Amino acid sequence: MNILFVADPLEVFKIYKDTTFSMMREAQRRGHRVSACEPRDLGWRSGSLVEARVREIVLTGEDEEWFQEARTPVHALREFDAVVMRKDPPFDDEYFYATHLLEQAEREGAKVFNKPAALRDHPEKLAIMEFPQFVSPTLVTRQAADVRRFHEEHGDIILKPLDGMGGMGIFRVGPDGMNLGSIIETLNHDGATTLMVQRYVPEISQGDKRVLVIGGKPVPFSLARIPQGSEIRGNLAAGGKGVAQPLTERDREIAETIGPLLVQRGLLLIGLDVIGDCLTEINVTSPTCFQEITQQAGFDVPAMFIDALEEAVDRDRTVL
Repeated sequence: MNILFVADPLEVFKIYKDTTFSMMREAQRRGHRVSACEPRDLGWRSGSLVEARVREIVLTGEDEEWFQEARTPVHALREFDAVVMRKDPPFDDEYFYATHLLEQAEREGAKVFNKPAALRDHPEKLAIMEFPQFVSPTLVTRQAADVRRFHEEHGDIILKPLDGMGGMGIFRVGPDGMNLGSIIETLNHDGATTLMVQRYVPEISQGDKRVLVIGGKPVPFSLARIPQGSEIRGNLAAGGKGVAQPLTERDREIAETIGPLLVQRGLLLIGLDVIGDCLTEINVTSPTCFQEITQQAGFDVPAMFIDALEEAVDRDRTVL
């Protein structure tokens, strides 16, 4: 196959932990050709096809200069066997426009994973609300008074912006209500911005588990991202410690309920965030933790992903 990865600049990859890099490495190991571009490299001229100025690369196996660039041609996206959308958040206007360009490329015959429309239809924090049986009490609102009533009811709560990533903008307010007003103002902007409020789940001390689901099937190990010191956030970007561990019965129940449904909607890869027994987020843009799980648990997550990608491409060819 000839695979195009739409991602962040190759120069900023931290290859010792980068999930997209691990996908590229496994793809090349199997003899597939690898190319990369950024969303800004996408273009669409009236009367023509969606194209991209791509970087055809070969991985060197070195740590520093980890790739060699063969050339930088312009290709219609439908010329690739698979286009893998791996641009990191934020899901801003430019990300939104990129999904529309990728969706047009699909209409022209390109095979894009995850499907652009599915990326738009599953906001990573809001998506959990479809599965109330798995979430802790949760409120999505722009009303400060509703947040205060939620706090009165539940006592210990977490507040977060809907567009946050890597643990940014997450606050905890205990029963004393200390700084609740200030935090609401910071996140809510006087009613201009929607926020999410959840009952605090004390099991965060045991880790915020990333459960990967590939092709509708759960990876048998999660990565528990454990907060350090006085921190309440387990995100690796916020200093959490990642520990691979087998899925619990509850983890598997959540994954086996949600995974088959979302893969049918075009989400080949998702990352479920689970604290204790509660689902807290469904990551669809660029789920990570492949390398950490592979290195600690010995389960080859990149191989499972490329297996699923090959199967999805072959299935589409058969349908055609």
